[in-house]
Amino acid sequence: MLNFIYWPISAILWFWHKVFSFVLDPDLGITWVLAIVFLTFTIKAIMFKPTQNQLRSGRKMQEMQPKMAEIRNKYKNDQQKMMEETRKLQKEMGVNPLLGCLPMLVQIPVFIGLFHVLRSFNRTGEGVGQLGLSIEENYNTPNYIFGVDEVQSFIDARFFGVPLSSYISMPQDMYQAFQPVDFTRTDIIMVAAPLAIIIAVATHFNARMSIDRQKARIASGKQAAPSGDNADMMAMQMGMMNKMMLWVMPATILFTGFLWHIGLLFYMMSNNVWTFFQQRVLFAQMDREEEAEEEARKALKRTTAPAPGARAGAKKKRKKK
Repeated sequence: MLNFIYWPISAILWFWHKVFSFVLDPDLGITWVLAIVFLTFTIKAIMFKPTQNQLRSGRKMQEMQPKMAEIRNKYKNDQQKMMEETRKLQKEMGVNPLLGCLPMLVQIPVFIGLFHVLRSFNRTGEGVGQLGLSIEENYNTPNYIFGVDEVQSFIDARFFGVPLSSYISMPQDMYQAFQPVDFTRTDIIMVAAPLAIIIAVATHFNARMSIDRQKARIASGKQAAPSGDNADMMAMQMGMMNKMMLWVMPATILFTGFLWHIGLLFYMMSNNVWTFFQQRVLFAQMDREEEAEEEARKALKRTTAPAPGARAGAKKKRKKK
């Protein structure tokens, strides 16, 4: 059902593994790790423009908040009219609320796709989504675009002695797919736990960067604070969202870290690294655009303002008549 996701994800991973195989041993764990990292960077690069548009749309949404508050107050007893006026205002301002959801909507299937592709290198389990293959069958069965040789390469690859598609809660009987079984659950924990901690901390600081910028803009008057009859409720909702971004999401990563494959943890870590630098670049760009727009507004006011003494001269002419 989701093959339209699995095949492209496996194709990008395959491509980067081939690229790094020119300079590194294709069977090394680091070669596969780099392929996963650059798969992440490829997806993030493709999504750079939509993310940029999302930020621009978000800034316009912030600029129109005072007008939105007026509409809510004016039509608080007429929901249909409120929706009509809101859509009209969004059209006038060139705002598309769906743009704010697009990057997230893309990240979710990519995450699911990579999770499935990495998991499918080991199909010896009997649980949900597993095929129950024998060790020999699994070792000689292609995985989407990956041929048998590449499947064997991935299964044999280790990172600090741990298979890349292993995870902390992996059933003991699935260890047999990785011959020789020269690792333990403790070994997996020693690799996976630090990665999960790094991801959780990075998620927290990426969220803090965004929230601190939002607070600074409100304090400087560049962004409107919640206002109107529902100001307190909106402020409370904003505070709850900020707390979720700062604390709940990182905690979720920590508490679910036992589920994620080593390879998937590298995807999540590289995703956070890219996000950190991307936010710095885009925030600086948005600030420059905002300053340029402010200068343009000031210049327009100067050119449209009446010249000194123009009104007085007009009055003198009227008196002579």
